[in-house]
Formats: sequence, structure tokens, C-alpha cells
Amino acid sequence: MTTRKLNSTDSHGNGEASLPCSRPDNGFSDSLTLFHSEKAVQELLQQTPIQHTDDHLIEFSEALRTVAKALKQAAEGKAFAQAEAAEWKRRFELERAQNQQLQHKGKSPGECNGDINTQQMENSTNQPMLRNEANEQSENCCTNGLCSHEILHDGETDSHAKAVQNKMMRKVHSITCLDGNQLVLASFKLSWWCKGDISDQHKHDIVSFERGNITAAGRSSKQISLKWESSPQTVLVMTKPNSTSVQILCADMIRWMKEHKKLNIYVEPRVMGELLSESSYFNFVQTWKDEKEILSLHTKVDLVVTLGGDGTVLWAASMFKGPVPPIVSFSLGSLGFMTPFHSEQYRDCLDSILKGPISITLRHRMQCHVIRDAAKNEYETEEPILVLNEVTIDRGISSFLANLECYCDNSFVTRVQGDGLILSTTSGSTAYSLGAGGSMVHPQVPGILFTPICPHSLSFRPLILPEHVTIRVQVPFNSRSPAWASFDGKHRKQLAAGDALVCSMAPWPVPTACQIDSTSDFLRSIHDGLHWNLRKTQSVDGPRDL
Repeated sequence: MTTRKLNSTDSHGNGEASLPCSRPDNGFSDSLTLFHSEKAVQELLQQTPIQHTDDHLIEFSEALRTVAKALKQAAEGKAFAQAEAAEWKRRFELERAQNQQLQHKGKSPGECNGDINTQQMENSTNQPMLRNEANEQSENCCTNGLCSHEILHDGETDSHAKAVQNKMMRKVHSITCLDGNQLVLASFKLSWWCKGDISDQHKHDIVSFERGNITAAGRSSKQISLKWESSPQTVLVMTKPNSTSVQILCADMIRWMKEHKKLNIYVEPRVMGELLSESSYFNFVQTWKDEKEILSLHTKVDLVVTLGGDGTVLWAASMFKGPVPPIVSFSLGSLGFMTPFHSEQYRDCLDSILKGPISITLRHRMQCHVIRDAAKNEYETEEPILVLNEVTIDRGISSFLANLECYCDNSFVTRVQGDGLILSTTSGSTAYSLGAGGSMVHPQVPGILFTPICPHSLSFRPLILPEHVTIRVQVPFNSRSPAWASFDGKHRKQLAAGDALVCSMAPWPVPTACQIDSTSDFLRSIHDGLHWNLRKTQSVDGPRDL
């Protein structure tokens, strides 16, 4: 353990402070020592009075904070790597000891007992196995002359068995040599691993092994269909505010659904007041009073009907912090990327939807957490925010460029220097991300769009990342100004130096009803809403190649 002295004399005559730093004498980092080093940096900053006019001392103090955090992250990463290496070393020594025991018994490690039926073993090991079953066979494999090896993702070991999602197939290959002896190759398996959580996300993605070839099963259906097992009983109607035509249509639709379909109707408190001011006939309409009733609304409502544009769909989705009922959206606004139904035929549309089956589009949402620099750990976060379109990090009213450090699953991606960054879902690919130069993506493609806003670089191109990653955007300590984050255009929050925004795919998508199917509705929306690739056809009487 060494001590490095930092001499800094200020205007008040303060002397020197010592900063302990770790030395890897035995290859292991002492996390407690690094904690004391970070504490020493904080004490140094508190003891040294810094004048607001002294920019050099301010930059120096911010650099010290950055160094302290980097030391802490490096210590945690190295400790994890050392523990992982120790685990693999233990496995190797255990397997070597088992092989030596077999040799003492007069058997080679690769031999198989003669009483084992290899064909039965192949038939049994070709079936899917759970992780605990695979571990039991792995522990007993050497009794049969087989040593199984695991192919794990991201260095997961048996100590993290509960954090691995298992969809696997095992295959035992046998080779007959010229002398008649049979060699059995090592068995193997592939495991699904998703952010350390046990999930059914990939339960339909079956991977098979046929004679050494890895094959992924095709999708069972190209379009998701919803079929009612029992008739819908309750409908929530949400409308665009401050529109007389929408109020008239809402009253007419509620009257028709009550008289002809015998449905229970829920509306917002604002709409409830508008209906009762028009007529006392609408006393049967229900609403909610506080936030607690909104949290349990998905257990009472079978279907959501929106009257407005895409903004009304965003507002309806934001009402549900968890599961979302199917949404039927009628276009009464200026944008119609998520509103395929026309209000003029609402009776025929609702009659068909209530009978079912209907085609739906599962629109993925992102879950965003703001982690403040003052938080002791990453679990001390603010309340998560769900977004259907995008989360935008920009420079706000500052005249300086935004300075953002971006990480993807703890791997450094890039440093954004420009007006900001957009993290968008595929449903939001036709919104702000498109205006910033991002690609249009089919809404059922699972992914996260990484789109810069006016970057100060000619080589900064947008990215499309897979759905299972976690993206962290952090404002560095040497940033010249704070950043601002907005979520679907609302809930604007300031991100000071050291604050971070963590985004990942939420487990609750937004199901929206299709007029025809997901692909047809998407192509129609970009043709009608954006006039995509619309140009005059070349004349047939022009010059031709001979």
C-alpha cells in the first residue's frame, strides 16, 4: 500500500493532502482501500476552499472526482474478473482430479462403459433440459465416462445459475475409430441469458442441433392475433381535449356502446364533467378519483378507445404503468401513424373488434431511470418513467454543446458532442428520430434506436441496438453545462454533472388494434403521413436504350 502526496497550496496557505492509491501486489484489488481513496479526495475538496473565479481549481476538483469514480469502477471490474477466474480454475482442478481417479481405476477419461447404450443416450440428451437438470447430469457425467462442458454467455458461472434463462439442447457425438473403439466427444449446450433475469422472453426461440448444425426454429406466426375468450364488458374512452367535434363524437359513441352493446364505460374525469354538463343521461359513465385507482385500472378495463391523433395514444399508454389493455385508436388529429381507424365508420369497426379475432401490433416501451450523482448506489433512483416514442437528452437553453458519455451494457459506445441524443423505440422511429436523420423501422421489430441530434462530427451515424441491452447516458464531471431529458415530450428533468439516465426495454408493450395487419398499416401510414418516395413516373415516350 503506497501513499501518493498531492501538494496544493491555496490562497489561505493550506498545505498538502495525501491520496492513498492501490497497488496490485497479489493481483487482487482492495475495494476498501479504493473507498478510502475516494473519501480522501472528497476530504481534500472540502478542506481546500475554491474561489468561484478560479476556473483551474474547479476543473482540477472535477478531474479528481472523475479519477475517484474511475478507480472505484476499475476495482469492482477487476474483483469480478478475479472471482470469475478463480471459479474456472476450481472447475479445471476438479475435472483434472476426476480424470486422475478414472486413470487409477484403469479407465481413460474419454472412454465410456460398455453397458451404456449410446443410442439411448443420444435420444435422451436431444431433449430440452432445464439448468438444474443439466447441472445434475454434469456432476454425474464422469461416472459414465463423459465430461460435459458449458457454453455460457457473458461469463456466467454456476453461482449465478438463477440468473440464467435456459433454452438448450444437448448433443452427444460419437466417432468409431479404425481399431473399433468408440470415442465420445464432449456434450454441449447453449443457454439464453438476458440481463441476469429469468424471463420467458425467448421461450418460442427453440434452437436445435442436428449433426452438428445449429438451427433456429422459424416464427410460428407472421401476425399476432387476439381472440376474445369471453366478450369484453368494460371500455375506457379517452379523447383529445379542447375539440368540439371530438366531444360530439364521444357522446354519440358512448350512447351507442351502452344501448347496443351493453358495455360499461369509463372516461377521464375531464370527459365526465363534459358529458354531465351536456345531459344527465350519462350518469351511468364511471371515472376515477385518485392515482391508486389508475394503478388498478388495467384490471377493470377490457378495451381502450382513443379519439384523436398519435398524441392521444401516447397519453393513453402513459396512464398504465404496467400492463396495457388493447387500444383501438380512431384518427381525429394531424398525425396518424398509430391511428389506423376512421371515425366515420366507428360502429362497424367496433362491432368487428368486439366480436374478434383482431390483428394487433405489440409496440414496445422503454423504461427510464434517472440516477443522481448523490445516490449511494444504482438502486437509489427516481421513479421509473415509461415511454412509447422516445427519450431525448438535449442541451436545453445552454449555448454550449451537450457532452454525453454513452454506454451499452457497461461497454463504452461513444461521447456525444452536439445538440443531444435520442433513444427511441421502433414505434417512435417515425417521430423525432426520423427528423434527426434516423431510419424508419417496423414497429414490431424489437430494438432501440440510437440517434444523435446535430452531432459535431461528420462520421456520427445512427445505430439500431437489440432490445435486450441497457443503455446508460451520463453527464461527465467536466461537462461545461448540464443536460435536460424529456420523456415523450413531457416530464422534463435536468441532468447535472455526474447524473446518469439508464434506459432498457420495458416488459409491458402497448397492444394496438390493426385495421388490416401490422405491415399494411405501417406502410399505409408512411405513404399517407409522410408521402414516402412519392414522385412522378418518368414518361414512356422519352429516350430509350437501343
